[in-house]
Amino acid sequence: MTAREIDSLSGTLLCDERILSVPERELLASLLQRTGTQSSAPKTAVAEAITRTVGEIIAERALGVLGESMTRQLLQQQLTSSPSFPNRSVPAIRAGSPPTTPAPPPGSAPRPPNTSPPGIRAGSPPTTPAPPPGSAPRPPNTSPPGIRAGSPPPSPVPGNAPRPPGTSPPPISFPATSSQPHTGGIAVLEASDYVSAECVVLDEFLSSAELNTLRQYVLAQEMRFEISEVLSPGVTGGAVDYERRRSRVLMDLSGHERMIVDRILTCLPRVLHKWARDPFPISRVEAQVTASNHGDFFGCHSDNGAEEVATREITFVYFFHREPKQFSGGELRIYDSRRENDNYVPTANYRTIVPEQNQLVLFASGLSHEITPVDCPSGQFADSRFTINGWVHR
Repeated sequence: MTAREIDSLSGTLLCDERILSVPERELLASLLQRTGTQSSAPKTAVAEAITRTVGEIIAERALGVLGESMTRQLLQQQLTSSPSFPNRSVPAIRAGSPPTTPAPPPGSAPRPPNTSPPGIRAGSPPTTPAPPPGSAPRPPNTSPPGIRAGSPPPSPVPGNAPRPPGTSPPPISFPATSSQPHTGGIAVLEASDYVSAECVVLDEFLSSAELNTLRQYVLAQEMRFEISEVLSPGVTGGAVDYERRRSRVLMDLSGHERMIVDRILTCLPRVLHKWARDPFPISRVEAQVTASNHGDFFGCHSDNGAEEVATREITFVYFFHREPKQFSGGELRIYDSRRENDNYVPTANYRTIVPEQNQLVLFASGLSHEITPVDCPSGQFADSRFTINGWVHR
């Protein structure tokens, strides 16, 4: 790529947070300001050198995120629409303030501002069509910015999904004549080249009384928890694999399963509306309780990679724990995914959900995600990170 192409592409993508994050832009602005006040070399020469270096970095990232064909197409549009290239102006960067945002390229729709109804936090998927490869905005986060520079995590092993509750009572089914809320079903994740780490977060999911009753039930079942298993390609049933997953699960939620499932089905219409997806018939919902204590984790995986769980469409995770909270870590990271050889693999971009009391998270089961290691110094079961995690099947 020539210097002129790099400079043109940099001006186009300079304000795109997927290519250059806000902290990086602020650092660049500070560096340029220091150059102007402290450098003994001619100001313009130093600034041009910095700009050219940043331009090369932006071009390299654009090629990695957007792909060569889309980057070339964007470049051609920029050069065609700006014949007077040497004289065109580039938006100025001011430290501590966002840069002027240029008109986005076709298909690059930014995340709309938080206009969600009460109870659904910012971070819900936009209602615009699925963006093309690389056009997804930086996912919002509940802590510092969710995008981490660097290489993506190892691609999840095909079929590396949690074992379905095989020892629990028969899965809850929802025939057409049932009295479930009228959602019409859920949507199937469309097969696009790039899938954003979209999720919906619902706070205060249960009432205080329901939460206390659930917590007391789970703590009383400590001896019934089993070692977690994962599914592997070509292998019937689950198997313990401490290299991929470490935790304990309870398959029997008693009457609490119906309470959780009914509440989720009640919320589904709003969730589907936020994702702008058409409904799909629901065949069943499965759920289990997971207890994660000191050092427990779950490596990067998807929930519907194995044949026996291929009908999973929406994953839900409900967080709860004893107060005051006695652990840290155990964050849920959901990765943007791109299509590679008919499979979706995680990218370096992800959003982080920090476990909060009485909080529910929903996302597409095909998205790669992981649970970071839990730090629970006491090691006591009652101090664990608890979740009710489950899946809505088409």
